[in-house]
Amino acid sequence: MIDVLAPGPYATIQDLGRPGYAHLGVPRSGAADERALTLANRLVGNPEGHAGIELTFGGARLRFADPAWVAVTGAPCPLRLAGRAAEMYAPVWAPAGAELVIGAPVAGLRTYLAVRGGVEVEAVLGSRSHDSLSGLGPPPLRPGDRLPVGVAGDRPITVDAVPGPAFPAAPVLGVLPGPREDWFTEEALRAFYGTPYEITPESNRVGVRLRGATLHRAREGEIPSEGMVTGAVQVPPDGRPIVFLPDHPPTGGYPVIGVLTSRALAVIAQLRPGDQVRFRPGGPGA
Repeated sequence: MIDVLAPGPYATIQDLGRPGYAHLGVPRSGAADERALTLANRLVGNPEGHAGIELTFGGARLRFADPAWVAVTGAPCPLRLAGRAAEMYAPVWAPAGAELVIGAPVAGLRTYLAVRGGVEVEAVLGSRSHDSLSGLGPPPLRPGDRLPVGVAGDRPITVDAVPGPAFPAAPVLGVLPGPREDWFTEEALRAFYGTPYEITPESNRVGVRLRGATLHRAREGEIPSEGMVTGAVQVPPDGRPIVFLPDHPPTGGYPVIGVLTSRALAVIAQLRPGDQVRFRPGGPGA
């Protein structure tokens, strides 16, 4: 068991989500930064899809009722385990009764904790992820929660540490052309790819709302609702883009100017309100 003494500003259980239910109106959900969660799982010898804890802006205190291997990745935070400094991006042994204190990140937004065996809360539609849009899955963590840990498999722990990714101050992210790019004027396309945008405080796991150049449409009217994917850049009538994250609705009725690459998704999931970002057409981005 893992005892949640303090969850920080916002902490949820996440795995790689529940794909295949969009036709029922169920978002995929899952870790906002899949790259960080899968790496944390690999560090402790788990399959990549095991559930872990996603922390938004750190601030958590956890106690391990039983000894366990753990790894912390994502936004870099100061760690203290059993009263001593501990390293991120490395498997760390937590003795029985040890308390892990995770501070606020010095860069980035979301930090991930994996424990060998995985966090084994009840699965809903094949996933242990909390979905902030539909409410499916385990609720956000609260003080006093007890999280069961699964049985460790036979995969060995094979590395001592890995380097963490960079957190650029103003990343440039790759965007593939959207299905409705022709709904926007040439001036709008030049603005989208040629000017910086700022992350607004209204952003969450559903989508990242951007402040910057207004994107004007080349045609009037609205489109019928159509399927949406994570990374879609949807533009409402006010012309301010929204980048969909894992808890986005399965359908939408606003035109999509582009779709972020998978590499770019991991970067934008780590941006804070006030951070700036630029977009470029094609390529892996970031």
